Amino acid sequence: MVVPGVTAVFSQALIPAAVALLIVLVILSMSIKIVREYERAVIFRLGRLIGVKGPGLFLIIPFIDSIVRIDLRIVTVDIPEQRTITRDNVTVGVDAVVYYKVFDPEKAVVRIENYHYAVVMLAQTTLRDIIGQVELDDLLSKRDEINKKLQEILDQLTDPWGIKVTAVTIKEVKLPESMLRAMAKQAEAERWRRARIIEAEGERQAAKIMAEAAQFYEKHPAALRLRELQTLIEVAKEKNLVVITPMKMGQEDVMGMMATTMDKNLRTPSTE
Repeated sequence: MVVPGVTAVFSQALIPAAVALLIVLVILSMSIKIVREYERAVIFRLGRLIGVKGPGLFLIIPFIDSIVRIDLRIVTVDIPEQRTITRDNVTVGVDAVVYYKVFDPEKAVVRIENYHYAVVMLAQTTLRDIIGQVELDDLLSKRDEINKKLQEILDQLTDPWGIKVTAVTIKEVKLPESMLRAMAKQAEAERWRRARIIEAEGERQAAKIMAEAAQFYEKHPAALRLRELQTLIEVAKEKNLVVITPMKMGQEDVMGMMATTMDKNLRTPSTE
């Protein structure tokens, strides 16, 4: 048999315990924090920095401690196109990509308000400054050196913020249409120059070989005679041509050449 008064007293005593247990559970849930392997938690206690926690599980004091999570992974920043003038007064548009990461979470939180925005703005101004110090030809041909120089400058400027700039890459260089046409004409002129040099070199080599052949013919007149006869035979193959030979050519040579030509004409049917 249950006594109604005892049940009421027991229920009244159980309610505060349940409320206290609930409060403890809420405080405990607020005290337990977990950060991932690539994250760190910067902890402030009543506004004062007390350290960095993580990765894994740790405890804080609710309503007294506050945390700021910092991602330590490499971040990719796309720098929009920057219109600037090179050292030789050519207007170009250059865009780039910056890769950076946080190596000191305390500095990234305490020393700068928004490190991501600061890196973007700093990269834009540095890119314009560097492009203004180089000529167009260097910008197009020495891009690796410019990338390395940009990376070194940005890394030096962001080091007090706890930021490490790992790489900077120029994606594209946009030129005016007039400059593109001028570069195309320059490339075409360069090709013509190379062609003429090659042609002149061929003429020089041919002249050298012909000079050697002339010296050989001078030492061996029979070889020159045979070359003359071969040339006449080649000319005689053409129809409707009259071949006039020098007076010094022997009768046997002329008769032999005429016999060869007539034999060739007799074997070839007429097309008339």
